[in-house]
Amino acid sequence: MNEKTEELKNIFTDVTDGEETVTESQEDTRGSLERDEQTDEERIASVIEQMRERYAFETPLSDEQLRDVATGFYDGDSDEEIASRFGVEPAEIFEARMSLHLIAEDDADEIDLTAIRGREEDDATLAEEYGVSEGRIRRYRRVAAAEDESRRANDRYRDEFDSLLADAELTARMTTDVREDGLEDATEGMETEVEF
Repeated sequence: MNEKTEELKNIFTDVTDGEETVTESQEDTRGSLERDEQTDEERIASVIEQMRERYAFETPLSDEQLRDVATGFYDGDSDEEIASRFGVEPAEIFEARMSLHLIAEDDADEIDLTAIRGREEDDATLAEEYGVSEGRIRRYRRVAAAEDESRRANDRYRDEFDSLLADAELTARMTTDVREDGLEDATEGMETEVEF
């Protein structure tokens, strides 16, 4: 070993607290493709907890209710439908969705968010310019802010919700299709005689 190599090895050993290697031994794992032993509900709760810590958002909804908001969003429920289950205003569900980066396609379908992003005019000025109410402008600005926040996190949380909730719906649908196809195959060509 030459002097430079020895010097680099010493620096590496100092930085890694004396460890000679940074590789981990491989384990033989068989069977499941699951990433861990957590249930989907636990993983959703974990994502919500991480988001609460990172963004310190305030909501009167509990973590369990936030999980139901996320699930309802992926089930296609409206803010009004989710709000009626919890006995809260739809605006609280909308705010919870924005805090969770769960933005629906129709949340700002009447306006180009890029056009209002970063505009410094007050809500009344923009409302007049776009021919909508000040409440709609506040809503659009909130959607734009949630999109920006999600992008700064590389859509990490939205992607996690997608993988847990969108994939779960797809898996359930595929399982149902397989069962139905299997039943059709099993009963194909079967003759039944029914007398009434």
